[in-house]
Amino acid sequence: MNQTPGHPLRRLSRYARAYNGRIVRTTLFSILNKIFDLAPPVLIGMAVDVVVAREDSILAQFGLVDVRDQLIGVGLLTAVLWGFESLFDYLKAVGWRNLAQDIQHDLRLATYDHVQRLDMAYFEEQSTGGLMSVLNDDVNQLERFLDIGANEIIQLITTIVVVIGGFLIAAPSVTWLTVVPIPFIVYGSLKFQQRLAPRYAAVREQVGILNSFLSNNLSGIATVKSYTAEAYEVGRAAVESDQYRRRNAAAIRLSSAFVPIIRVFIMSGFIAIMVFGGLLVINGRLNVGVYSVLVFMTQRLLWPLTRLGETLDLYQRAMASTGRIFRLLDTQSRVIEGTAALPAQPRGQVEFEHVSFRYQWRDYEGYSDNRPHVLRDLSFHIPAGTTAAIVGPTGSGKTTVIKLLLRFYDVESGRICLDGQDIRDLSFGQLRGAIGLVSQDVFLFHGSVRENIAYGTFDAPLDDIVAAARTAEAHDFIMELPDGYDTIVGERGQKLSGGQRQRISIARAVLKNPPVLILDEATSSVDNETEAAIQRSMERISQGRTMIVIAHRLSTVRNADRIFVLENGELREAGTHHQLATAHQGIYAALWRVQTGEA
Repeated sequence: MNQTPGHPLRRLSRYARAYNGRIVRTTLFSILNKIFDLAPPVLIGMAVDVVVAREDSILAQFGLVDVRDQLIGVGLLTAVLWGFESLFDYLKAVGWRNLAQDIQHDLRLATYDHVQRLDMAYFEEQSTGGLMSVLNDDVNQLERFLDIGANEIIQLITTIVVVIGGFLIAAPSVTWLTVVPIPFIVYGSLKFQQRLAPRYAAVREQVGILNSFLSNNLSGIATVKSYTAEAYEVGRAAVESDQYRRRNAAAIRLSSAFVPIIRVFIMSGFIAIMVFGGLLVINGRLNVGVYSVLVFMTQRLLWPLTRLGETLDLYQRAMASTGRIFRLLDTQSRVIEGTAALPAQPRGQVEFEHVSFRYQWRDYEGYSDNRPHVLRDLSFHIPAGTTAAIVGPTGSGKTTVIKLLLRFYDVESGRICLDGQDIRDLSFGQLRGAIGLVSQDVFLFHGSVRENIAYGTFDAPLDDIVAAARTAEAHDFIMELPDGYDTIVGERGQKLSGGQRQRISIARAVLKNPPVLILDEATSSVDNETEAAIQRSMERISQGRTMIVIAHRLSTVRNADRIFVLENGELREAGTHHQLATAHQGIYAALWRVQTGEA
């Protein structure tokens, strides 16, 4: 288990420095537990020596001449040593398990915190299941090693040091017989480790792929059922699961061969000490009690080495998982947070100045810029306190404008300003705190209606939550729910209709009370009655703040102060509804005629 620069174990040790005191203390408990655990063979040797040598035993040299007193003394000493062994066994078990839990807890939270701060491009390139595999499975795999493997390594080293030291004191002439197999066992273990490492890395990667597949399919269970594709999806799952099974089988075949091979070396050492030690006793050169201790100790020294394979198995799995965790922690966001702050009372003036942008492909060689521009030299100005609409055909870049304003991505050229400040200079808290977003794809968390409205404004009192719901025309239907504001909405709000989810999302944004409010296709998936309710909400909440409305339904933007028409990422038209709708050859006029049935 040699460490190399950047090796996961070395990085993990640096990460766990906060626990150095507890690690040292728990390590001491493991060592003391093993020392007392090695006492029974010595006690057996003492008892044999008393029975055979009687008044001439080694114990008699300490003043206990009577054989009965000697045996009672051995019994009392056994009780004391076993008591200490049990005490330190408890202390080391509690110590390592709590350390494993605490380090696992800290590492999971640190990784989760880091993941949340990565830019949106990263999440569009990664699968949710793959990330869950790292945050859950890989962190748990590390915990299993810290819980079991670390203690076994420490106790194995302690056993080797104590037993060989005892051999050198009691019978130096035969110590080499016990030591000879150890280098072969250690060398074989390291060779097995080198061959196991890539196999377990492949296993951990396949776990991520399998988790990603299952997570994605469960998210789309409605589609699976509607197309009666259950059997098809089980077949696809079987392919990925079989790949995981075969990769694990390859690792298991190699790791399982370890113990039988090591047993051969253990057998040779055990036979050697039993035969040659016995000859020394027969020739009067070794005490029979000491011989008994040597035989038992040889077994206690060499037999635990058979568990070295299981320990290395845990180690390799843990290092493969730890490597994946640290690779995730090493991933850096390409959107760098600024440090500037907005004024205490932001006004909400938005300006795009010659903005160009394109999404990037990511392949095995990194990011490439060969995709077409989504926005080209886009410039427009939205005064504070006004309502602006951005419309255009599908793929014109409307939603990209919002992603850039929120700095989910950075512009390729040009700049975006909020109240005259380049948003790249602002901290995320300042920028996003000043903007409320009601998205087409409403996301509600598994919890109560109240918790979902208060998301982002977590300490809001109920009166403010109700007021926000009334503004969003959500209060009436909320009160008709089984538990009112305490009704659980289900995962992603599945217990509510699309219109209800949308109005709760609007209430959430109203409660936040930002100077800039964005409605991205907020009425695209609702009926006419709900659209009318949302329209009334918009009229109320637009007072005193900047509103940016993205819409396909032009009826929702008729009253906007300014409408910007995009096509192929370029600004083609700008004006009021009346100005644009009466333009005979305009894009907006053509869209309006289609939606009103004139064309």
